[in-house]
Amino acid sequence: MKKVQYFYLSAISLCFLTSSCNLDEVNPSGSTADAIWTSPEGFITAVNGAYVFQRSSLYQKEDGIFAFETGTDLWLPDANSDRSAQITKYASLTPGNTGQLRTIWREAYKGINQCNAGINRIEEAGFTNESEKNARLGELRFLRAFYNWHIVETWGGVDLRTEEVDGPELTAIRSPVNEFYDLIFEDLLFAAEHLPNSHGAEYSRATKKSALGLLARAYLSRAYYPDGGQEFFQRAQEVATAVIERQNEFQVSLWSSPHEIFDPANNRQNKEALYVISNSTNNALNLDDNANRTHSFFHMNYSAKIGLEMSMEYGHDGTRRVMPTRALLDMFDNNYDARYNAFFREIWICNQAYTWTREDAVANGKDPSIIGYTMRPGIDTALYVTKDDVPNKHMLPYTVVDRDSVYNVGNGRVNPGAGVNYPVLQKFMDPTRSSVNSQAGVLDLIVIRLAEMYMIAAEAAFQLGDLAVAVDNINVIRTRAANSETNSLAEMQVSAADITLDFILDERAREFCGEYQRWFDLKRTRTLGDRITRLNPDILNFQEHHYLRPVPQQDIDVLLNGDEFGQNPGY
Repeated sequence: MKKVQYFYLSAISLCFLTSSCNLDEVNPSGSTADAIWTSPEGFITAVNGAYVFQRSSLYQKEDGIFAFETGTDLWLPDANSDRSAQITKYASLTPGNTGQLRTIWREAYKGINQCNAGINRIEEAGFTNESEKNARLGELRFLRAFYNWHIVETWGGVDLRTEEVDGPELTAIRSPVNEFYDLIFEDLLFAAEHLPNSHGAEYSRATKKSALGLLARAYLSRAYYPDGGQEFFQRAQEVATAVIERQNEFQVSLWSSPHEIFDPANNRQNKEALYVISNSTNNALNLDDNANRTHSFFHMNYSAKIGLEMSMEYGHDGTRRVMPTRALLDMFDNNYDARYNAFFREIWICNQAYTWTREDAVANGKDPSIIGYTMRPGIDTALYVTKDDVPNKHMLPYTVVDRDSVYNVGNGRVNPGAGVNYPVLQKFMDPTRSSVNSQAGVLDLIVIRLAEMYMIAAEAAFQLGDLAVAVDNINVIRTRAANSETNSLAEMQVSAADITLDFILDERAREFCGEYQRWFDLKRTRTLGDRITRLNPDILNFQEHHYLRPVPQQDIDVLLNGDEFGQNPGY
């Protein structure tokens, strides 16, 4: 494969503080790259460094939430604002106005450079145990594939890099999408062969199940390209099914109910996880002292409501970023589907004593009969924000916001000024943070989980015309999601007549909303335009060329062959 030139101006430091309690070695201060790479001990610390870039921007920060979840059918910026509108609403998305996308671009390429450095130097590291050497090489090749998958799916056929660069080289060459995927598959197949099933206490390192999980995802993505088709759908189904069939070997399994998946008590070494980004409870050991911020991005401003103050239980609401569309909320029938109540919060119990005054009763449209009513902390409801209609809300002695208060009855758009209130996605709640005011979460983030393998197998089987297999896989997930309180197992089962691509995408929304996947789902299936138009009418600017993001113009401008490298179509 050709040597690929590097055009990021800043040299990349090899002195990394690893950001996980489970990757707890650091590169020796002041050591040169050569010294680090030329002993097994030093090599391992440099492998640790390759993990850093997944957490500095792609995941756990708002960059990844905006890039990978918004601009879809499921989310809008909080209060339907213009926050990061070039990404969230495709408003003025230009090469010079890429927002957080540029950070992801740069961090992903830094991660690839670190991987390439190790891949090309491993023979110099002095490993005497071939299995250990191949396992470390497997980690690096998994991570290179991880970063490359995000790059090719976001920007298409851009710069495919296989050589380490330690300084600025001001030319770059584009490679086609199929070459990206050829390398991704080659890397992941090597990783799947040589990575162990477990790293013990260092559970956030890539393992065999991580490589197979990402490989199934990559095969499914590749299948939708014009030269993809049945071969890659078949591979996606086979690999996803292999992970499912090898659950005992990999020591993974589905939780029995949706509530258990994201219970903080189940967070460490979560049994459903195929790959995680881990964080230390000592935040000083996490990257930039600011690890997993995902817990705060889906909040509404509950602490501004009467009878409530910010708490560990309800979370930090000071960095609100996104709100759900009405369409997302309507995808759940919570009479039958337990995922809605497991994944979303609608009720806040009073945590600050309050007695209704005449002024607040008038301001909230309440009946005068509630004046003088006192909310009791820990007992009485203070706030109810629901996707349902509440016909008697003026008579209830707490703040009520129902669907028609937030979303237009006719077209589902957010009513002017109403988008500050919405049901809150609570998958990532972190009551283990150091304090109420801490924005830095310390819980692990699941990147790939076993449920995705069932949905990949189902989608691939559907595309291959095998509806029976698609039904069987989807019904495993829906059986787990059945509401035990209403004994709804039968109602949650689907048949072949129910299975369409639209249904599969709805089911993926119900299962994976908020998990850094949605933009890739709709991009992969070429349904961004249709589903935005139908389900997120507050996005008015989507165009066909938005299926790829623009290459940051600042990075093209430094190239000596910038005109030859060119911009993505439509920009």
